[in-house]
Amino acid sequence: MTYNAGDEDLMVEYDYVKLEGGDGGGNYGGHCQAQTSPFCGVGCRWLWWWTKVVLVLLFVGVLGAVFFKWVGPFVMDKEIIPIITWERKTFSTTKLAFLVFGSLTIFPSLLLPSSPSMWIAGMTFGYGYGFLLIIGAVAIGASVPYFIGSLFNHKIQMWLDRYPKKASVIRLAGEGSLFNQFRAVAFIRISPFPYIIYNYCAVATDVKYGPYLLGTLVGMVPEIFVTLYTGILIETLADASHDQHPLSAPQIICNVIGVCITIATTAIVTLYAKRRLKKLQTEEGLVLR
Repeated sequence: MTYNAGDEDLMVEYDYVKLEGGDGGGNYGGHCQAQTSPFCGVGCRWLWWWTKVVLVLLFVGVLGAVFFKWVGPFVMDKEIIPIITWERKTFSTTKLAFLVFGSLTIFPSLLLPSSPSMWIAGMTFGYGYGFLLIIGAVAIGASVPYFIGSLFNHKIQMWLDRYPKKASVIRLAGEGSLFNQFRAVAFIRISPFPYIIYNYCAVATDVKYGPYLLGTLVGMVPEIFVTLYTGILIETLADASHDQHPLSAPQIICNVIGVCITIATTAIVTLYAKRRLKKLQTEEGLVLR
């Protein structure tokens, strides 16, 4: 009898566990699995995400090592060093200043990139004088296409009407108060929108010249410092390759950290500008409604 009583107790306990852990059809692990599977899924997703991050970083590191070991020195010896040597022997510092200033004022009107001129400014004049030289030239280089574009306002308007989605970002700069126009122009300059194209299209959005110029100067500051740093880095690597004196470990570490900070800062500022532009678009849309 004692054995039977114990057996009944075991049966009662078994039925209790069955009711709590099973589903009535013999699936005793279903409830437990339902509780643990979401946690397992989240953990697996995080593990896979971090695995991809590590693999990407390793891939970028290998590419960087290959570039600094073989590709960089080859390009420096065959392309960069001859140009720098020719530039230093041909032009004085004063002539280089006029050359950089002139190219930065003329190239935007001709739809030509200005980054190489900014690199030369960084190589020759550094951050201080290089920034002053570039910012003065940018003021003129962005103003000339603005006034030229006013002569073809109607044609530019027709061109913008063909691309209403992309043109909505540009038209945003011509809406609202002067401060809103300044803010929109600054964000457009920071964003990846092509610099030389917006110079001509800005006047078609009815943005005033004052907010346009101030927004351009403020929005161009991050790009100016990035190009100056790039020019200084190119000169450092070229000098090390030309003199056959490789960079020391601290110099390499500082340069790598500087490049990473520059890339991260550029990405963060660009993403912030794009988000602010989208927010401004949403606000303007609500006001129009």
